Amino acid sequence: MKPFISKTAFGVLNYVIALVLIASPWAFGFTHATNAGAVLLPIYLGWLTLIMAIFSQNPLGFRQLNVLPAQMHNLVDVLMGSFLMCLPFTYAFCNEVFWPHFLLGLALLIKGVFTQESPFLTRPHRSLPEAGISSIDASEGRLNH
Repeated sequence: MKPFISKTAFGVLNYVIALVLIASPWAFGFTHATNAGAVLLPIYLGWLTLIMAIFSQNPLGFRQLNVLPAQMHNLVDVLMGSFLMCLPFTYAFCNEVFWPHFLLGLALLIKGVFTQESPFLTRPHRSLPEAGISSIDASEGRLNH
């Protein structure tokens, strides 16, 4: 399957999803949840998403602060999305709040997998096979410097 989210759309989605995550307890009305994880973890993940959007190498990241590679940002998005989708079951609050966590986690997961240059759908560049270490280098002892 080919990635269908452009880098510009990825940059916009970063900020939109981050702000929705931060505002989700009030926007979706689950501030009354008895479990603190139900309320606080989306806020924390939203701030993490916002910070990554600012420091990421994408068209809408801050130019002076482009220190986070896009591939790493995509990987962290997939991990956060998976965590957010499983959160209601892990902390046993799926009877109180389920859909906001699941849908926002799914949005992060889809954004991380289907963005151009995502490590999940993009083949490795042939100039760096196996992170620059070939079997010839290993057999000749070049790794033991």
